Amino acid sequence: MKLQWDYTDLADAYRKRPPYSEALLDDLTSHVAGGPGMRVCDMGAGTGNLTVSLAERGFRIAAVEPNAAMRALGRERTAPFPEVTWYPAVAEETDLPALHFDLVAFGSSFNVVRRDEALKESRRILRSRGWLTCLWNFRDLDDPLQQRIEQVIHSFLPDYRYGTRRDDQTPLIEAGHRFRVTGVFERNHVRRVDPAAWLDAWKSHATLRRQAGDCFGAILGSIEALLPQQ
Repeated sequence: MKLQWDYTDLADAYRKRPPYSEALLDDLTSHVAGGPGMRVCDMGAGTGNLTVSLAERGFRIAAVEPNAAMRALGRERTAPFPEVTWYPAVAEETDLPALHFDLVAFGSSFNVVRRDEALKESRRILRSRGWLTCLWNFRDLDDPLQQRIEQVIHSFLPDYRYGTRRDDQTPLIEAGHRFRVTGVFERNHVRRVDPAAWLDAWKSHATLRRQAGDCFGAILGSIEALLPQQ
């Protein structure tokens, strides 16, 4: 299956992205009555950002990631967790056993797959009354720094679009009566990072990179100029 998004050149920067809110993952774990040994399929596991947090909770994880560079970094990060197994597959066609998993999770990946096909595959591999979750880390666009960044982006790209990641996924998820949305959780999540690492994380912004084209480097340079001088 041809991939619409190629993260090979972004893999190293991608691992600089912040982890998911532990409080939100606690909310999720409680909602699905999760515990050690729970069987989870991490769809589009990337470099293991969500995978590590789930493994730390004692879950048994099948990490599905089609990109070899991302998968290699993910394997490296999850080496301390023998209950994590990596699979070179796509979310639309995993070749994993049917009716096997308690939870299918998309960590910042649901918006880069063929969503309807991925939902069908998720339903196939989930046990009866299994769970589906889609997670994202969103920038707080009310934050003063983020507002200045938005101004920079739109000065280069007046028609810049966020894609589907900020859309309400409920209508698509519930279409065809495959799933029923039972909860939506949000948590404020503050992460302090080194400025250089923060800028590196911006290099993994595939949505921005695709729309920016040749001016992506100039946008990053303008974002870097917003940082306090050391």
